[in-house]
Amino acid sequence: MLYAQTSPSEKRRAFRERLSSGELLRFPGAFNPLSARLIERKGFDGVYISGAVLSADLGLPDIGLTTLTEVAGRGQQIARMTELPAIIDADTGFGEPMNVARTVQTLEDAGLSGMHIEDQINPKRCGHLDGKAVVDEQTALKRIRAAVDARRDPNFLIMARTDIAAVDGLDAAIDRAKALVDAGADAVFPEAMRSLAEFEAMRSAISVPLLANMTEFGKSELFSAQQLADVGMNIVIWPVSMLRMAMGATARGLDTLNEEGHLTSKLDEMQHRAELYELIDYEGYNHFDTSVFNFEIAR
Repeated sequence: MLYAQTSPSEKRRAFRERLSSGELLRFPGAFNPLSARLIERKGFDGVYISGAVLSADLGLPDIGLTTLTEVAGRGQQIARMTELPAIIDADTGFGEPMNVARTVQTLEDAGLSGMHIEDQINPKRCGHLDGKAVVDEQTALKRIRAAVDARRDPNFLIMARTDIAAVDGLDAAIDRAKALVDAGADAVFPEAMRSLAEFEAMRSAISVPLLANMTEFGKSELFSAQQLADVGMNIVIWPVSMLRMAMGATARGLDTLNEEGHLTSKLDEMQHRAELYELIDYEGYNHFDTSVFNFEIAR
């Protein structure tokens, strides 16, 4: 009932323990708190909170327009609704190194289990679009050092994302990833890898956990979780997938309303009221107030 029973510090401790096991952890993207609870119910290992989803939820493009306050607020709403660890996209850290330090502590306070900071310039853009530009190495390293120095819980994961492969190639990505690890990054997110061979090359060169981004309609081929596990990836995210499916279903439902004037033909595609009430633990609230849940739901 209400929020997760597992404390943020315990989520972080358990997450870091599992991450050190070498297994592949599956983190679908949650587009709201309720979808995070469903991700947990379906047996996944964690929840990913995408900057692209947060901006899209506000009707904005993913070009660095969201603020730390908006991201932390939505991150807290999602993270507190599940027993799973949640990793959040912190874009470029929302400013200079001191801003990055504040970002880390704010996201710690919001109950997140980890975050990633990228090496793009501001304003950034979606990692799978052309025309990206990255900062110089020293600027990228300063962001990571500031993040590591600022965190108070050593189990809060500081992940470095590098977008340099799309700009200067795989060798440059490997070199930058090594430098980011030397600067203190706990894990690396090499963005827009194009093949399993590129993931394998990163794995061979980098000692810390690696994240694979399986976003649709982007630069990367869409590999299965097993394929990624076989080449040694540690986390896989599907950042925008659930939002894309929800929006696709919404568009089709609206078309049906226009064409048929009702949604009777779509009932079998909908989450039933009983399923929704079970997911939000409606009955649990009856322990506090018997007037809240005093009825039966027909299936």
